[in-house]
Amino acid sequence: MAAELSTTINIKEPRWDQSTFMGRAKHFFTVTDPRNVLLTNEQLTHAHNIITDYRKGVVSPGLTEDELWRAKYIFDSAFHPDTGEKMILIGRMSAQVPMNMTITGCMMTFYKTTPAVLLWQWINQSFNAIVNYTNRSGDAPITVNQLGTAYVSATTGAVVTALGLNALTKHISPLIGRFVPFAAVAAANCINIPLMRQRELKHGIPITDENDNRLGESTKAAQQAISQVVVSRILMASPGMGHSRMGIYHCLCAYSFQKFPWMSAPIQVSLVGFCLVFATPLCCALFPQKSSMSVSRLEPELQEKIRANHPGVERVYFNKGL
Repeated sequence: MAAELSTTINIKEPRWDQSTFMGRAKHFFTVTDPRNVLLTNEQLTHAHNIITDYRKGVVSPGLTEDELWRAKYIFDSAFHPDTGEKMILIGRMSAQVPMNMTITGCMMTFYKTTPAVLLWQWINQSFNAIVNYTNRSGDAPITVNQLGTAYVSATTGAVVTALGLNALTKHISPLIGRFVPFAAVAAANCINIPLMRQRELKHGIPITDENDNRLGESTKAAQQAISQVVVSRILMASPGMGHSRMGIYHCLCAYSFQKFPWMSAPIQVSLVGFCLVFATPLCCALFPQKSSMSVSRLEPELQEKIRANHPGVERVYFNKGL
């Protein structure tokens, strides 16, 4: 008989070293795998049971280490790290590629009229709002009123900004104009993410020591977390909306596309999808999921509290969100 799996494997942390970019990239390639979207509720529940049992010291009969890690990554892809609740399907990072390739492809194809720009920017920012809410940091409950206010302010601000930038396409060359949707998405991310996570900026996010002992809530940590997410999201959009723009622009000038203009949209979507398969995990990996900062950078009152109650703590840790 095979020996029972050890209960000392640390599944609180990813399988790969998160202090290196390569380790984080391997982690996020697994978590953002689009195939995770196809997992059934039964598969998610099974993975959830394996992980929760293992954390209690209970090992499922016949469970191997590879199966344990597979269950952990299924668990991580579908359940929020702070609240433990199952995340909205389209808000999960594994849904980023299929959702973004469709929305971004359509934004890049249908950008010549104001109604089309308005429609697709609203769809894009509504989707972003769902993702930003789903992948927020912290476990504090959010009321329906707070969520509604955040959604309206985030989508309205982002859409208005995007429309303003898209209006520039009438005054510049067509080639440069094709990059305006990316600038609009970048600017909109700078508005949407902070507004959808405004509660964190007002009240702070949970911070812990290296042993996961909760030390309090910090708005300074929230500022760092949200700034890192904004940078990641902007860079995540750049390959699909930027580099593929050049290729598709030249392709559209080709005779075959002039003869078959209907090929434009599916090729746009396919190119964006190809870019996002790599851009999503690699940009998520730019910063550790479990971010950290020096105690000296926290709010003065929080510094005093930590130094009084936990004198040996020099750094604090927090989930930055995605």
